Amino acid sequence: MSSSDLKKGTLYLIPNTLGKTPENNTIPEYVLNIIRKLDVLIVENVQTAARYLQWVGDTVPEYEIEFLLLNKKTPVHEITSFLNPLKKGKDAGILSEAGCPVVADPGSELIKMAHDQSITVEPLVGPSSILLALMGSGFNGQQFTFHGYLPIDQNKRQGAIQKLEQQSKESGGTQIFMEAPHRNDEVVEDVVRYCNPNTRFCTATNLTLPGERIVSKKISAWRKSTGDSIHKEPTIFLLYAS
Repeated sequence: MSSSDLKKGTLYLIPNTLGKTPENNTIPEYVLNIIRKLDVLIVENVQTAARYLQWVGDTVPEYEIEFLLLNKKTPVHEITSFLNPLKKGKDAGILSEAGCPVVADPGSELIKMAHDQSITVEPLVGPSSILLALMGSGFNGQQFTFHGYLPIDQNKRQGAIQKLEQQSKESGGTQIFMEAPHRNDEVVEDVVRYCNPNTRFCTATNLTLPGERIVSKKISAWRKSTGDSIHKEPTIFLLYAS
């Protein structure tokens, strides 16, 4: 490692909670201590980032923090400039809106650039709704695929669900996806309507939060009772067709 590399800062990948909790049950203390020393943060939204820092407590004062906005619309040349503080030896952090950074969130392009510039990237431990859902589902944890969001159009969503079911049947792997919370009940209805009775379906809602509930059963059982509405509640969906 050259002397110039030693002067560069570290890019920390900072997890967030999966929702508002009165007590800290998901973020290790050593991660909180790293957050407390950072004065360069790359975030999707300054207001929600500031609220998280207030929850963490004892951080650098907000007016002394350089917030850099990173979302799907951020141009590449601007993303490149986010590395400038790190090149000058300052540590910086990518802060997720919820859960782990980059997973179903922007940031991968910046991390790729950091690696190309020989900047140390350090992912920090925190809650991942995707892995927590997989753990709680009872489905295949040796082989799984996360597909992000399904199509909004109902006909396309129906086709996507049936395609995921077929992929699971052929590979034996668990298929994981998510949806905008206000469409959760529609997704449950579509899965229950279009999937094979022997296919297993799981909804993992409000993970790590008060009211957490994981429902995992065959489609045939779902058709007898879909349970309570999960409208507007953060949920991960899993399909497993063995």
